[in-house]
Amino acid sequence: MSVRGTDRYAGEADLPALVVKAVDLARRIGFTKSCRPEQGRLLSALASGARERIGETGTACGVGLAWLIAGRRRGVRVVSVERDRRLVELTSELFAGVPGVEIVHGDWTAVHSHGPFDLLVVDGGGNGKQGAAADPERLLTPGGSIVIDDFTPLTAWPPVHEGRPDGARLAWLEHPALLATEVRLAADLSTVIGTRRP
Repeated sequence: MSVRGTDRYAGEADLPALVVKAVDLARRIGFTKSCRPEQGRLLSALASGARERIGETGTACGVGLAWLIAGRRRGVRVVSVERDRRLVELTSELFAGVPGVEIVHGDWTAVHSHGPFDLLVVDGGGNGKQGAAADPERLLTPGGSIVIDDFTPLTAWPPVHEGRPDGARLAWLEHPALLATEVRLAADLSTVIGTRRP
């Protein structure tokens, strides 16, 4: 979820049709925190490597989910979890005709019963920023990847957030079960990607 991420789609060309529909839904209901186009393109590229199952926490209006669907291989299932019942209803309607997609109502931990995943995007909880972090050994297949969005780019080591060491980012970058790195997507935006060690 990116602050004013929905606004970033103004003037964007060559977007997948389902992404356009999800952005339109976000605009229609006044949801401003959609994933940005830079994040979406990364998610689409990563989704292309999934063999069986992709997971996402924090469906919101489905913009990130639409990017994942745009990149996935035929037959790969996608499960997205959202705690807001109204958003679950709206996005379930939006994705109703898309095979292999399930939107689940619940907090981020509801994703546990649907894994393990080849790719897991933890945005709406489970990212370790405001609570317990997702366990990559439980939720990822060996060699599976986890994506944690919405960091400001790393400029020094150790990374700092609000004047203190950035514990959430460090937990992912130094997680013993992961090979992890940060990818800068824009001057003000980076993502941590970790791959579960075999």
